Amino acid sequence: MEIRARYVQVGAFTLAVLIAGFAFVYWLNNAGALRNRVVYNIRFESSVSGLLKGSAVLFNGIRVGEVTRLDLDPTFPRQVVATIAVDRTTPVRTDTFVTIDFQGLTGSPVIALVGGTSNLPLAPTKSAVPLLVADAAAGQSMSAAAREVLRRLDAILLENAKPLHTMIANLDTFAGALARNSDKVDGIVAGLERMTGGAAKARAPIYDLAVPRTSLVFEKTLSTQLVIAEPTALSVLDSDRIQSITAHGAYLALPEAQWSDLLPKVVQIKLLRAFEDASLLAGVGRSLEGPPGDFQLLIDIRKFHVDASLSAEVELGCKLIDNKNRIVATRVVRASAFTQALLGPAAASALDQAFGQAGAELVSWTARTIAELGQAKTAIPKKAIGG
Repeated sequence: MEIRARYVQVGAFTLAVLIAGFAFVYWLNNAGALRNRVVYNIRFESSVSGLLKGSAVLFNGIRVGEVTRLDLDPTFPRQVVATIAVDRTTPVRTDTFVTIDFQGLTGSPVIALVGGTSNLPLAPTKSAVPLLVADAAAGQSMSAAAREVLRRLDAILLENAKPLHTMIANLDTFAGALARNSDKVDGIVAGLERMTGGAAKARAPIYDLAVPRTSLVFEKTLSTQLVIAEPTALSVLDSDRIQSITAHGAYLALPEAQWSDLLPKVVQIKLLRAFEDASLLAGVGRSLEGPPGDFQLLIDIRKFHVDASLSAEVELGCKLIDNKNRIVATRVVRASAFTQALLGPAAASALDQAFGQAGAELVSWTARTIAELGQAKTAIPKKAIGG
């Protein structure tokens, strides 16, 4: 009796499990997840290589379902019919675009749906499953597309083989002609560069000014600090070009000749060294170097050119400023020198000679003026020679 009772219990349990399984399937199809799915058929006119049951279905890039079935059409062997199940809320329309996309590193194929513009939904019916027609090139992979492009390119090359051969032969002939006449081509290119101004220009010779030498001598060096500001000048003179001036007053830069730097900077440096070499003052510096001095020397370059009569003219306007920013003395120094030709070397030499005279006079005048103003009582000049 006990054994029979156990058989009855096992049978009852097995029957209950079967009933529960049927109930779950019924719920899944009628009250569960499958009830919220809509089934569509998609007809492909070409191969769907790589597409499998369970492959994803995307709508505008969002996964909405999967492929449930793949069938061949016996009447049209080129066609493939794929059955998909998607969420009921997916807005599938009559003009929804269907293609096959590839995702991930492995390039797994998925069915891609792109929303259409029609307002009429493709609603399922009880008699038939709605049908979507995929794009004609939907199943074409990248390798297939590449092969198609290469096939068309090969056809184009075959059709134009003769013109291409002729073009290559002409290029070879032209290259040979250039090789035979390379020296002439170089001459033509050089002529074009000269005509258009594109040829490289030789660097102009650079000239410098000598440091002026003064003959003024003090018994003892003045204990005065002097600052020399950078000279001012007209824009035409504030350059590194050596200038000449015509009889009508027009400035012309001499060709192939230039100073070692902008003219005001050259004049400042040479005068600074002239004061240092003369050892008349305790210290001399430029306006950008260190603290302000007892006096400041302001210089205006008024003339620094060669005129039409071949005379090199140098004229410097000078102002001596004390430490209270008062003008205590002014002076204009002038000098000239004759040049034999209006050329770079001769003009630079004549201007250097004129600047040497004007610079020496400027150094002597500045030192004597400072001494006479009594800024250093123990350094009154004892003897002046020349200047």
